[in-house]
Amino acid sequence: MPQSKPMTLPAPPLGLVPSGGRAADRRVVMVMVAVQCTAALGFWAVMTHLVAHLRHDVGLLAGTAGTILAVRVGVQYALLLPVGTVTDMLGPARAGAIACGVRAAGFTLLGFADGPAELVAAAVLLGAGGALFHPAAQSLLAGLAPGRRARGFAAYVITGQAAAVAGPPLGLLVLSLGSGAPAGFTLLATLAGGAWAVASVLFLLLLGHRPPRSNGGGAGARLRELAANVRAVVADRAFLAFALATAPTTLLADHTTVVPLKGFTSGAATLFFCVLAATAAAVQPWVAARGRGERPWTLRCGLLLAGAAYLTLALLDGARSPLGWLLAAAVLAGAGNGLLQASVFQRVARLAAPERFGSYFGVLSFVSGMFAAAGGMAVGRLFDFGGTGATAALLGLAALGAATAALCGGRRYPYWYDPRS
Repeated sequence: MPQSKPMTLPAPPLGLVPSGGRAADRRVVMVMVAVQCTAALGFWAVMTHLVAHLRHDVGLLAGTAGTILAVRVGVQYALLLPVGTVTDMLGPARAGAIACGVRAAGFTLLGFADGPAELVAAAVLLGAGGALFHPAAQSLLAGLAPGRRARGFAAYVITGQAAAVAGPPLGLLVLSLGSGAPAGFTLLATLAGGAWAVASVLFLLLLGHRPPRSNGGGAGARLRELAANVRAVVADRAFLAFALATAPTTLLADHTTVVPLKGFTSGAATLFFCVLAATAAAVQPWVAARGRGERPWTLRCGLLLAGAAYLTLALLDGARSPLGWLLAAAVLAGAGNGLLQASVFQRVARLAAPERFGSYFGVLSFVSGMFAAAGGMAVGRLFDFGGTGATAALLGLAALGAATAALCGGRRYPYWYDPRS
């Protein structure tokens, strides 16, 4: 069998502004950590309590509330396909500022909405802002010098996971300050909108770090550039194979449905998610050191750990199982999520054309998001069949993690093969 040849990484194109040195990279990391802190705190403070608000304050049926939540997720993942390329055209700092402004408007509207039409409009704004936010933030981090990129991304993820732990109790505190339940949520959503507005201003501090690739030429030139970016991604068959092979990662990282449906109390489920977030943050310094995030075995280990978490949950019964076993599953899930986030980012940032990171990230997120949407519907349907269906769903997710890890273990494509490993 012929041996795989070592990869030669693409040289940065002439039009790309490279990393501006240690001071400039440090500035980017500091600003992105501040953006993540303000934005994620606002997001989790509201989203944790949104379902209760829709059910008890607005009086929506469960199906209507679920549809509104699905609209946000669907819009966000559907728009990631074109929006990633738009991020490359506008420049990540400008795109990030727009994204945060859109989400600020969405959260503010959410606080004052009292009917399905306004709530759907708020969900669309939140989804559109999220679609633009994530490629912009990660494009800025991908533009750091290779030696500092892993540490910068680790700091970014740690901040987000810390916000996931601190956001829900912060939201509960703000709700208690309002005079009545609807007024409390209006105050909370308005404050979240303000937090996203602050994040928008923070993005503007980085306008000079990586200017947009398109500096003129009118609408026709921009459309041609957009088409060129799309063609470049589609022509990269190795990347498309990687995107398809790793499509299950978003589904495997989502435990928000299966844990409550397994019969655990709200308190136990909250503790599960806090431990998961804390563990995902704790593994970031380790995975950022010595280039571990770039190694293919990191991706495979993350997939296996995520599968092991579902296997553990399949063996548990919310009414009778000890809390310690649930926390063990949370640790496995958190370690898997932490490894997967870092590994996928590092592989794409290292091997994708740097000036088209947003385009690559958009395609990757679109594929995994659509897979997660379809898989989530299938998992929910199986849970409707009772204990047997729930066990089958969780065992299926565990098997999916193992199968995806095996699929990503080959050496055929550079996105999951590293000659150093």
